Order: sequence, then C-alpha cells, then structure tokens
Amino acid sequence: MSTAVEEDELIRRNPCRVKGADSYDHPERPTATVAEVYAIAEAIGKRWRALVLVAAFTSLRWGELIGLRRRHLDLDAGFVTVKMAVTETDRDLSAGTVKSAAGVREVGIPSAIIPELRMHLDRWAEPGSNGRVFVGPRGATPRRRNFNRLWKQALKKAGIDPGVGLHLHDLRHTGNQLTEANLKDRMTRMGHSTVRAALIYQHTDRAREQQIAARLSAAIEASRRSDGHIGGTADDGAGS
Repeated sequence: MSTAVEEDELIRRNPCRVKGADSYDHPERPTATVAEVYAIAEAIGKRWRALVLVAAFTSLRWGELIGLRRRHLDLDAGFVTVKMAVTETDRDLSAGTVKSAAGVREVGIPSAIIPELRMHLDRWAEPGSNGRVFVGPRGATPRRRNFNRLWKQALKKAGIDPGVGLHLHDLRHTGNQLTEANLKDRMTRMGHSTVRAALIYQHTDRAREQQIAARLSAAIEASRRSDGHIGGTADDGAGS
C-alpha cells in the first residue's frame, strides 16, 4: 500500500497505516549470568541439562532446539547446523525448515559445553543420524508449555527470583549478551534477517559500560605509551 502511494501514485493515502506502528519500543528482557545458567541446568535435571546450556550459549530458538537431529551436530568441529524447526500449535507439532533464509546457519558451539553434549547424546538422544537430540522420557517431542512447568520449578530450585520474569527464551538474550561480536556477526549467529530484529537483543548495562570504558582506557594508554607520552598529569597544558 505504501508503494501504491509513494511510487505508483495509485491512491492518495495508505489506509493500512496505523499511527505509531512505525516506532518500536521493546522493553529489555532479563538475562542470566553464566553461574545462573548452570544453576538452572543443574536444577532442571539431567535429561534437560544440555538443552538449557545449548539454548544459552548458542542462542537457538526453542523450535530450533527441538528440531535438532544428530546429523546437525558436528562436535569435533564445534558447530551446530540450524536447518529445521518445530512449530507448535494448541493441537499439534510440525517439523519443517526454518522460517527464513537467515535462519539457516551454522553456529559455533563453545568448547566448554561440548562434553555435556556428548554425554547427552550417549544417554538421552535418539539413535541414528536422524535421531532427535532432545526428546521426552516417553519418546514424545517436547512441548513448550510442558517444558515451562519444569523451567519454573528449576528457577525456584536454583534460587532465581521469580519477580525477574526470566523465560527460557531469555537465554537467547543471555548468549547474545555474552558475545562481543559485531552486529553483523550477531545477526548471523542468531538467524536475524533485519537489523531491527537484532537490536531487540542488544543490551546495555552498567557492567557492559564499564567493560567498554576499560577497553577504551587500555587503548588510550597503549597509544600514549607507543607515542612516548607516559606519566603526564592533568595540570599539563590546559590546566596551567
């Protein structure tokens, strides 16, 4: 409709435009610390421990996690290939390709959690290259609403304040926050096709600002040392 107005001039105004719809004010979601992620993983039980760790440290979506098959994991190289996702409705579950071209991607797996994944595959995953990585105790595909009950119980057991409102999906924010990659690399890792979507997962807090300031300070000091400007004081120059 906007094209009909602005380019083709077929109509005088866009009847579909909603006032304020072109602005987006998305409240920041909470994130977990590495210690909190492991506390939740420990509390949720052995069958789901690896799912929590993979969710946090690869930033895969719920449907992508549940859609994983053994053939998608290359633990020797440290990569997971995201090609499939499970879509859930009130009545059924359906597995298919991910919803966008950007969603098809290879994501690096931190070496720190690869031993956990190997143990999970040995004990809990289905056999064969097409075997599901995460499967329920009775062989069913996990449903989000059922897993959410386990999640809430794990949060309580791990001592996470329920008032924070930490959801499983917030682990995507957690993983994104822990990386120090540029925006393009983050978009690729998380399967985002637009900058707008990626910016939802950008978080700025006091600790991050301190890290940024510390890196800037280190760069300034390194540059001044290389130029021979060492030991100057605030009274030099303009202060006199």
